[in-house]
Order: sequence, then structure tokens, then C-alpha cells
Amino acid sequence: MARIVCFGEVLWDVFPTHKKIGGAPLNVASRISSFNHKVAMVSAIGQDEYGQKLIEYLNQNKVDTENIQIKKEFQTGKVNVMLNEKGSASYDIKYPRAWDKIRFTEGARNLVLNADAFVFGSLVARDETSRNTLFQLIEFAKYKIFDLNLREPYYTSEVLVYLMEKADFIKFNDDELYEVCKTLGSKYNSLEQNIKFIAEKTNTKHVCVTKGPRGAVLLYDNKFFYNSGFQIKVIDTVGAGDSFLGSLTSKLLNKENPQKAIDFSCAVGALVAQSEGANPKIAKEHIEQFLNPYDKS
Repeated sequence: MARIVCFGEVLWDVFPTHKKIGGAPLNVASRISSFNHKVAMVSAIGQDEYGQKLIEYLNQNKVDTENIQIKKEFQTGKVNVMLNEKGSASYDIKYPRAWDKIRFTEGARNLVLNADAFVFGSLVARDETSRNTLFQLIEFAKYKIFDLNLREPYYTSEVLVYLMEKADFIKFNDDELYEVCKTLGSKYNSLEQNIKFIAEKTNTKHVCVTKGPRGAVLLYDNKFFYNSGFQIKVIDTVGAGDSFLGSLTSKLLNKENPQKAIDFSCAVGALVAQSEGANPKIAKEHIEQFLNPYDKS
């Protein structure tokens, strides 16, 4: 099995009626770990009860927490989540929080150096401390997976372009792809043309774009792979894209067929969207049954 390091925010999603553990890199780590890979998290928490519960959760989910730093002067991350009538989320992300202040350490460097893949997002780059640590760690990574997470006002085009040019694999949602391509001067209107535009512009062979209920498109070694989505009743979309990416990372690192990988990953994303919170437990048998309900083998 592969070794993966996830870098960035660990936090609590605070809904109007309840709280759930979250943060895009944590969600990705949790899902990858459920497929029996060796996963480590590099982040920071406050010296508080919320931070302690995050560590306990990750340990229970077999994610290595040795490189999660404790910051006495900053609180553990929290995000206020608002859901609309379709279950789509908008976020109020508190700043500064402990994960904004992740320092570079030799332990984290060694983890990344020995990993098969390094997963990171754009939100963690909102603060200079964590951003500089990311820029340092990225230089030691074998295979770099960049998950764009455009949360205003916490990103700049310069940082996005820098990270995209460093990445071997970039994941967008369709709105993010169009926004970034337009900023970079694309005059294309189709999804495929813009995916190729970004691949050429950033010299990235692997680009994936999620389309919410309409599935996803994957450009993998100059070939397109498609999944058109699944019919489900959405409870909330929080973490669905992260579980999709965690599943896709697992399958592609296992050298599985890209079409099977994207079908499997869209199924996992759909199952998360019809559940509450970012990290519901989903058995592999449940995923296979969802993909092939008439297969009795």
C-alpha cells in the first residue's frame, strides 16, 4: 500500500445544530486511510479540548498524528457552515487559527521525502507561516496532489499559479476551473478545452474536475475519462469532494484503471453527500453495491 502525507487545515465544521470534524486535507486523509494506505497528517491544533478530540479522531482512523503541532497561543480551527435548501454549503472560516501557524520541521520533511504522494490545498496558504512551510515541503515530494479550495478572500492568483506549476495532479470543481482559467487568460468556453488549457499552462499531466451531482472529468496522460454522476438525495455536500479525491488518490496510486477509479470515486462522493457531515463511515461492500446494485456475485 502507498504512503501519503496530507498537509493543511484540521478543524471543526460548526453547523447550526451540531459540530463535525473536518478540514479538506483531514477529510482526504481520513478517506484514504479507510482504504488501508499509510497516511500521516501535518498540521497544527490549539491546546484545547477541540484539538484533543481531533487527535483522538485521527488516531481512531489510523492517521499518523506525530507531526500535528500544538500551539498554546492559537485556538483549534473552527468553521461556521451554512447549508442552503439543496444542502450546498457556504463557509465562515475563522482566522487566525492554529493551522495557520504550521512550522517547518525535520520530522515533516522526512515524512514527505519518504511518501508516495503529498496532498495539499490552497486554503492553508492564506497565512505566511503555513504557506512558507508548504513551499518548503513541496520540494521534497515525489508526487504532488493539489486540491484547489477557493474560499474568498483567502487566495491570490500568484500563489495558485505557483502551486499549480509545482503539482503533478490538480483537482478543481467546475466553478473553480472556469474562474482560474479566465484569470489566466483562457477564452475557451468548454470544460475539456479549459482542462487542456490549464494542463498546458501549468505543465500538469493529471487534472480532475468535479461537477457536483453531474459527476467528474479526469484528464490522465492526455486521455479524458468521464463519470456522469449518481441520483441521490443530498443531505449535505460538506466533504464530498474531499472523499472523492481521497478515493481517486487511493485508486490511482494503486495503478488501477482511470475509468474504474473515477467511477468508484464519484460513487464515494455521492454516498458522502447523502450522509451527514464530511466523514461518514462507508464500507467497501456498500460502495460496490451502490455501483452495481444488481450484481449478486
